[in-house]
Amino acid sequence: MNPTPKIALEEHFSAPGFDAYSAKYTRALPADFVARLDARLSDFDDQRLAEMDAGNIEYAVLSQTMPGVQAETDGAAAVRRARENNEFLAERVARHPQRFGAFAHVALQDPAAAARELERTVVECGFKGALINGHTLGRYYEDSEFDVFWERAEALGVPIYLHPNAFSQPPALLEGMPVLQGATWGWSVETAGHALRLLFGGVFDRFPRLTLLLGHMGEALPYQRWRIDSRFAAYPSGIKLARRPSEYIGSNILITTSGVCSAPALLGAIGELGAHAVLFSVDYPYESTAEACEFIEQAPLDARTREQVCHGNARRLFKLGSPQDLALLQI
Repeated sequence: MNPTPKIALEEHFSAPGFDAYSAKYTRALPADFVARLDARLSDFDDQRLAEMDAGNIEYAVLSQTMPGVQAETDGAAAVRRARENNEFLAERVARHPQRFGAFAHVALQDPAAAARELERTVVECGFKGALINGHTLGRYYEDSEFDVFWERAEALGVPIYLHPNAFSQPPALLEGMPVLQGATWGWSVETAGHALRLLFGGVFDRFPRLTLLLGHMGEALPYQRWRIDSRFAAYPSGIKLARRPSEYIGSNILITTSGVCSAPALLGAIGELGAHAVLFSVDYPYESTAEACEFIEQAPLDARTREQVCHGNARRLFKLGSPQDLALLQI
């Protein structure tokens, strides 16, 4: 039994034709496994809702699975296909507006176009922010060229979820060791490094109200806050920040529990960041909804903290209001 209401934020789908972008990740997997995965990614009405109901997940914010248009080499096509993806998602969410929200898909090949698409989807379609599948063709987003996008997210008051991507070129450490290049390890390293590039690149100093979400219990960053402060103080490499690095992790950078069902890890993250900075998620369909819900229900948290992590923080971040208000949401 799962009595605590839940809101989940890293819950994936795939729009028609976008499986081509994922092919390099799935071609090595068994065909029957890929078929089951594709069926779950394309389902909005049956198994997805049944699993949400079983775990008392009241609301899920949906996002295009990786890598999407972050892998598109034609910039104009990336902008066009991102919009097509968002139109497809808006139609699906409209069938269950009390159960689903949406993260925009954006093409950072053109930061200004990405900013416009974020604003359009938030203002016109009621989207809750955007999820970016890591780097775009090896480019990270701390440079001033991308400020137009970060400015728009801050002005709209919506978070940006930074999701893993594979290294565009695996470092020598991981060469010849494919087991380490994917979700087992490499993706977390890539995403944590990307978040730190944003931090040390001054993005949060330029946009102090910007909120970034990291999944997978923060890609291990919560547990490195002290050391990051210590070594940055010793070797700042010419970089100046308005605050200690650790102070951005837990204020500008919030985390979700997606894909990490470990009570000690959860308690450590809450201890480092505070309960206000940790939000429940599943990572559907790549992780088990039932396991994620059972984990958060059985974690040794007091009732107030469990409610805060399961749904309270998300209601505050996304301005969702009370459980009763969810029934009135429209897109």
